[in-house]
Amino acid sequence: MAHFIKSELTALGAEVELRELGKQEGTDVDLPPIVLGRYGNDPKKRNILVYGHYDVQPALVEDGWATEPFQLVEKDGKLFGRGSTDDKGPVMGWINSIQAHQKAGIELPVNLVMCFEGMEEYGSDGLDDLIRAEKDKFFKGVDATCICDNYWLGTSHPVLTYGIRGCSYYSVTVSGPSADLHSGIFGGMVSEPLIDLTHILSKLVSPQGKILIPGIMNMVVPLTPEEEKLYDDIKYSMDDLYAATGSKTNLFDTEKESLMARWRYPTLSLHGVEGAFSAPGAKTVIPAKVSGKFSIRTVPNITPRELDECVSKYVNTVWKELGSKNKMEIKLMHDGMWWLSSPNHWNFEAAKKATKAVWKVDPDFTREGGSIPVTLTFEEELKKNVLLLPMGRGDDGAHSINEKLDLINYINGVKTLSAYLHYAAVE
Repeated sequence: MAHFIKSELTALGAEVELRELGKQEGTDVDLPPIVLGRYGNDPKKRNILVYGHYDVQPALVEDGWATEPFQLVEKDGKLFGRGSTDDKGPVMGWINSIQAHQKAGIELPVNLVMCFEGMEEYGSDGLDDLIRAEKDKFFKGVDATCICDNYWLGTSHPVLTYGIRGCSYYSVTVSGPSADLHSGIFGGMVSEPLIDLTHILSKLVSPQGKILIPGIMNMVVPLTPEEEKLYDDIKYSMDDLYAATGSKTNLFDTEKESLMARWRYPTLSLHGVEGAFSAPGAKTVIPAKVSGKFSIRTVPNITPRELDECVSKYVNTVWKELGSKNKMEIKLMHDGMWWLSSPNHWNFEAAKKATKAVWKVDPDFTREGGSIPVTLTFEEELKKNVLLLPMGRGDDGAHSINEKLDLINYINGVKTLSAYLHYAAVE
C-alpha cells in the first residue's frame, strides 16, 4: 500500500519518500513505512498538512462478509471492502483532489503536505517519534492540519469533529498447565486458566456498561450545564443508532445519554480471548494459556499513567482474592491520549464553508468516540490547529463486517476536501 500511494503521488508530480521506522518493538518485523509527500512549494501559499492511514483492521470472509473483504465491490451505490471508509477511501480522496485540479486546469491553492502511515490500527507505532524529529524539518511551516479518518454521527448530516477519546488496550494472560489438557481426564483436578480469566473479565464492566474499576470515573471532568446544552441541537436520533448497529440493543433510551456515553465518558469493552478453542464443532480441551483482550476509551482528564495504575491495582486485587494456583499477567499493549480542541478557528471555518458549499447544509460540530492517536501529537508538536473532516457515514461499519463507503459520500467527500483547501487558502 505504501508503494502504491507513492507511485500514485509521484505520477501526479508530488515529492514523495517512504520513511522507514525500523523494527516493531520486541520483534524482528519491519514497521511499515510512513509516506511523506509534498505537492507544491510556493512560499506565498499556506501549507496544509493532511493525514491518513493505509493499514486496516483484519478481515476474513469467514467473519461474515458478503463479499471478499480485500476486493472492492460496488453495489447499490456503495463501495464494499475493508478500508473503504477507514481509511483507504479518504486517503484516495486526497489523491483524487490533486487529480481533479490537474484535469480541470486549476492550480491547487495551497501547498499540500501529506503524511500517510501504516500502523494506525495498532497505536501508530513510530509515528510520534517521527513527528517530533521532523517538526522543524519536513513539517516546518505547516499552518493547519486536516485529518480525514472519522465519520458522520448519523447517515444524513455532515459533521466536523473537534474532540476524540483516547484508547488504552490491555491483555490479561492466565497460564497453568504446561500443555492443553483433556477435560475428561483432568477436568475437576486442576485450576483451569479459562475459568480464572472469565472470572477476571466479568469483574471489569457490568452488562449495563458501568466500569467496575475504582478510580477511573473520579478522573472524568464533571458535566457542566453549558456543555450539556451543546447536545440539544445535534441532529441525531435513536433510529440512527439502530441503523448503525442493526439492532435495538441500546443501553440508553435518549439521544443525549447515548451521545454522552460515546463522547464524554470512558467505556470499557471486551474484545476476545486468545488461546481458547473458537473453531466450529466441539473440542473438549482445557487451554493451558489464555489471554483476554480489553480496551478502555479515555476522556478528559484521564491520563494513561494514572489509568494503568488503577487497572493494574484492581486486576491484581481480583486475582489475589481468587486464590488460584495459576499465574496471571496484566499488560498494557498500547495507548493513545484523548484530544479536545476548539472549533473557533479559521481551519474549522474553512471546513464549515466547504461542507456547506457541497452538501448545502451547515455541519454539526461533534466529538467522536473512536481514537486517532496522532491527533494530539500533531497539535502539541506543531502548535497548530487540527481539524477532523470526515468523509463516511455513521453506518459504514468500520472495523466490522461488510465495511462500506457510500459512493455519494466518496464523490462529495472529494469535492469537500477540495473545497476545504480553497477556503483554507484565504480564510
